[in-house]
Amino acid sequence: MNVRSTLTDTETSVPVLPKHDALALTAGGNLAEIVLGDQVYRLRITKAGKLILTK
Repeated sequence: MNVRSTLTDTETSVPVLPKHDALALTAGGNLAEIVLGDQVYRLRITKAGKLILTK
């Protein structure tokens, strides 16, 4: 006997993550502050177009 499990779309779907534009977060600049609880982090866009997040 061959028992086959069928997953529904809900069981196989990947959750949609929020997407944010880094330039929008920095208001067109290269630095933004991000607050998480009582901590403040800095998001920096480098000249090479990479992102650096520091505390």
